[in-house]
Amino acid sequence: MHTRPESLPREVTVRSQMNAVVLDRFGGVDELSSREIAVPAVGEQDVLIRVQTAGVASWDAVERQGDYDGAFGVASTFPYVLGWDAAGTVAAVGSEVTRFEIGDRVYAASTPVSRGGFYAEYGVVAAEHVARVPERLSTEQAGVMAWDALTALSGLDLLDLGPGQTLMVFGASGGMGHMAVQLARQRGIRVLAVSSGADGVALSQVNGADAVVDGRTQDILGAADEFAPDGIDAALITVGGQVTERSLRAVNRSGRVGWPHGVHPLPATPPAAPISYFDGDRSRAALERLNAAIEAGSFTPHVARSFPMAQVKEAHRALRDHYVGKLALSVAYDGTDANPEREGSEGTRL
Repeated sequence: MHTRPESLPREVTVRSQMNAVVLDRFGGVDELSSREIAVPAVGEQDVLIRVQTAGVASWDAVERQGDYDGAFGVASTFPYVLGWDAAGTVAAVGSEVTRFEIGDRVYAASTPVSRGGFYAEYGVVAAEHVARVPERLSTEQAGVMAWDALTALSGLDLLDLGPGQTLMVFGASGGMGHMAVQLARQRGIRVLAVSSGADGVALSQVNGADAVVDGRTQDILGAADEFAPDGIDAALITVGGQVTERSLRAVNRSGRVGWPHGVHPLPATPPAAPISYFDGDRSRAALERLNAAIEAGSFTPHVARSFPMAQVKEAHRALRDHYVGKLALSVAYDGTDANPEREGSEGTRL
């Protein structure tokens, strides 16, 4: 058991400056640039993470364009650092944090407002939203996982299906969808995966879906009728649109539709089954339940492509392309310091 004098601070900053991808104003891909900025301050209940992998998600592009400006009740400030998901190692902890040690391999779900995101060498987040990386996952896999997996878990909890009941996961080869398929199958739920493209169908099959339909080319309602002739018990939606709206006819009237906030467009005509809108739970309790599910099964986040930090613009352009699973940004610090004048040394606890 590590002990330390209680009078000493635990706000250990490895360096005073860090490399980061920043926005000086909202806009297109070309507004992304790299430069050194200050390492964020560590509060009493915070964890400072040395980032190895950050997730690159569709909402990053929306945020980059300024669509979240003011949405969280906090004014945007620049330089602005994107990145909601990350994994790496603990570099420092606040004085009230007791669950983590320097060097622990961790992942986190954060929000870039108001202290910056994870497109940087270091990111700070409240310890409540940090968890150790399960042994069976790589740091890269954990780095793209948190928000999508936690939202999928929250949706499944909301729908509250039991073993043998039926669930349609719409967008089953995407970031949230491919994780939802795996978590649902762990619960014994029968899953109809509506995926995208031959690679999406293949991923859903690997992830254990009981039936898979290509939403681009195949008859979703016909596949749903064959899968559950009396109607599907519930649907978890990860992408909106006209095809989604038509597909919801497969859910019986006594069923339920889980729709995460932020998934657009919303249906123009409500389906027969009621829609429950929800947010992902990123509490410590939710993280612990997610880790328990990961350890109990074969849960595997799929990383389609990983981009080095210098190629962040290409990563954002790739968000517009077809891909399955998740995109990653490699932010790993290689142990060499390009600027020996910067303060600090390797992470040590005071």
